[in-house]
Amino acid sequence: MRSARDFFKPLAVGAPQPVREIPFKPSRVIHFFPPHIDKVVAKLPEVVPTVDILLGNLEDAIPMADKEAARAGLVNVARSLEMGETQFWTRVNSLDSPWCLDDITTLVTEVGDKLDVIMVPKVEGPEDIHYIDRLLAQLEARAGLDRPILVHAILETARGVANVEAICAASPRMQGLSLGPADLAANRRMKTTRVGGGHPDYLVRADPDAADPDQPRATYQQDLWHYTLARMVDACVTFGLLPFYGPFGDINDTIACEDQFRNAYLLGCVGAWSLHPVQIEIAKRVFSPRPEEVVHAQRVIDAMGDGTGAIMLDGKMEDDASVKQCKVVVELAHRLAARDPQLAIAYGFAS
Repeated sequence: MRSARDFFKPLAVGAPQPVREIPFKPSRVIHFFPPHIDKVVAKLPEVVPTVDILLGNLEDAIPMADKEAARAGLVNVARSLEMGETQFWTRVNSLDSPWCLDDITTLVTEVGDKLDVIMVPKVEGPEDIHYIDRLLAQLEARAGLDRPILVHAILETARGVANVEAICAASPRMQGLSLGPADLAANRRMKTTRVGGGHPDYLVRADPDAADPDQPRATYQQDLWHYTLARMVDACVTFGLLPFYGPFGDINDTIACEDQFRNAYLLGCVGAWSLHPVQIEIAKRVFSPRPEEVVHAQRVIDAMGDGTGAIMLDGKMEDDASVKQCKVVVELAHRLAARDPQLAIAYGFAS
């Protein structure tokens, strides 16, 4: 067992000091791009200002024949693209693949100073994070980096979900978690071929009308991912990490995409993945508090004074728990407004 005093020491001589608190920059949308497709890369200068996180994808969506080209393309993008305030991430190949080691070695030693976070797929337990943690420290020392690269894990297996708390606690590098519904569904043997979202057969049915039992009974589609997402959020909050909803695969169904993202937002997620430009605005809108919510939250905070006791406001009881909830909304609004002038105006924060 490691001593608690050792937890915040570098795991390699010359590696940077681990962070003691995960920075919480605006993280409403992680936009994925394939680094080996020139026409996509050519549009990135226009995309960068519109997203909070830009992620060069090296894993599942990249054909085997293009793995090395994607890695080289990502290095070129990191060297040439001006990111401004946008975070720059990558998703490497899984730890059991023949490409993962070269992904990490190349990226850290060649453009590690440009990378904020490495997303690791199919993490199943703390041992996976321990391996990445030590390897990154060694490579950071070799590259002479002055800050650690953080790690984001994707929950894509039942074992990963079962070990989610241990994964979160495995390293000070842990930045957050994302739900990977497609691989998780396959691993659990779930009978859905959808990438995220609900399923029309996963439902509850209203009781029959006692006066007319033959009448059609209303049905309500349920959320396949509620349990997993809630457990992931609890684990992240417990250990100071940031939870994200993952992909929503039906690009054309923007209504269902927005619904799924909003469920994740209400449960505590800070953002979601974008697989297509149409999903960027959906994620930014959903994971930004509505202006009327910010106004109401500030009214409650102001009315509660020192934040203790209880009051009636607009016919509703507000107490110290209400203030805590409202501060979450207002603090998020201020963080987002600092990056987004339009939101600052909408929230009434602009001077």
